[in-house]
Amino acid sequence: MKINFNQLDRGYLKFKQEYDSAAIKALESGWYILGELGEKFEHEFAEFLGSRHCVGLNSGLDALTLAFRALDIGPGDEVIVPANTYIASVIGVTENGAKPIFVEPDEHYNLDADMIEDHITDKTRAILVVHLYGQAANMRKIKDIAQKHNLYLIEDCAQSHGAKFEDKTTGTWGDIGCFSFYPTKNIGAFGDSGAIVTDNPSIYEKIKMLRNYGSKIKYQNEIVGVNSRLDEIQAALLSVKLSHYNSLRTEREDIAEKYLSGIDNNRIEVPRIREHSEHVWHLFVVRTEERDRLQQYLMEHQIATQIHYPIPPHLSQAYSHLGFKSGDLPVTEKYSKTILSLPLYEGMTDEEINYVVAIVNRYN
Repeated sequence: MKINFNQLDRGYLKFKQEYDSAAIKALESGWYILGELGEKFEHEFAEFLGSRHCVGLNSGLDALTLAFRALDIGPGDEVIVPANTYIASVIGVTENGAKPIFVEPDEHYNLDADMIEDHITDKTRAILVVHLYGQAANMRKIKDIAQKHNLYLIEDCAQSHGAKFEDKTTGTWGDIGCFSFYPTKNIGAFGDSGAIVTDNPSIYEKIKMLRNYGSKIKYQNEIVGVNSRLDEIQAALLSVKLSHYNSLRTEREDIAEKYLSGIDNNRIEVPRIREHSEHVWHLFVVRTEERDRLQQYLMEHQIATQIHYPIPPHLSQAYSHLGFKSGDLPVTEKYSKTILSLPLYEGMTDEEINYVVAIVNRYN
């Protein structure tokens, strides 16, 4: 049996009629940028999260970049960032000229709250939290640290749509929550798109200007902005996806539970759920000291896997100028050599899930 790592067409076919109808409605409207459908989704998404404001953008990376820009964080400033993350999180900082200060992860792969204060200096302006793989970081402690040191708190929620810590949704703990709607996300569009959410009206108005060339009124440019706008077709499709969030989340939870209860191999460590946290299972990440061997074994049995992520940002060529070397962040580097993501997607059948479990359990 061949099992892809992801199969996006199954998610489309599940609600095909609704998606098709939404796309046609957007096309027939004759208005394709900054229209009623975009505003509708922004309102729906803010309400879904429990936030006051939402601004639709072109991508999750734009959300991060504009978040720091809106807070006037730039050259000479430092931002605490997770060492264990996708490079886009760090790019949002460096695109504004600020310096990333890497902090190791905890046992749940997220920013280790107990290590943050050791890295705060008089140049630190903000803490960036990434809720990796679908599980919230330790937000109570991180928020307390941010308030204690008068730092901005930005959340990268690209993988944690709807996840909660202490019954509060990710993206609503800090000053700004940044979201990606890349097609593989739990709330995924059919192309690139993203958004920020905030309770702060000044930040909301500034990001609305930043996304649209720095203007509120056409041709009246108050600040230097960019072109980063969620288009009407993607907004319409996202509204459909959002309306089915609960059933899609339950489906992911069911697949994850079958993995958690079914995988029984002492050579493989399954993920653990943080206390007071909800996991929305964007990814199901296992660990083994023989990661490459396990990945090859699964490939031989036609099960596709991925590594999230094989090269930590501090060791990437892109950030070689920061001067890090192998061994500087040992926990992050160990994770990068031992983690492996198993298939988990909308429309995955019991037969496929059971096959993955069986093959994993036969690994020795």
